[in-house]
Amino acid sequence: MHGCLRCVAGMKDSDHARRTAADAPSIRNLVSYRLSRAASLISRGAALRYRREFDVSLGEWRALALLATGMPPSLMQLARAAGLDKAQMSRVVSSLVQRDLVAREGSGRSACLTPTPAGRALYGRLIAAAGERDGAFRAALSAEELATLETVLAKLVVEARRFIEAEAQTDGP
Repeated sequence: MHGCLRCVAGMKDSDHARRTAADAPSIRNLVSYRLSRAASLISRGAALRYRREFDVSLGEWRALALLATGMPPSLMQLARAAGLDKAQMSRVVSSLVQRDLVAREGSGRSACLTPTPAGRALYGRLIAAAGERDGAFRAALSAEELATLETVLAKLVVEARRFIEAEAQTDGP
């Protein structure tokens, strides 16, 4: 026995193991897991629609949207903003360049990425579809719920950044 109150109270080891597992937090109850699942479902729905209607992947949509709205045109900045790693973004950008949706001037770290006229036209259609989807999600919430969601998301972003900064300061593996 290891000294917890259940063990001290004489609970059998098998009963204790079952009770400890039942009392442990479930991944399904974690805020981070639930947010991740919701975001994943929303993204999956967007990916299916954008592939069907516009023949673009979610990564291509994000890259094109970020470039079309003035994102600094470096591959690393684009990858960071889109939530992809550099290798994934490199493949996404190569696909967009090959399809004449993005122009790449220069090479390596100095490459400048800009949407072509075809890319800007596609972005216009994609952002309209994204607006429709966003409208549907917003319509599912009352004005009060939407305001609360905005407040909660802002607080969670601040807290997540705080955790990231704390982890970055921590030494060790």
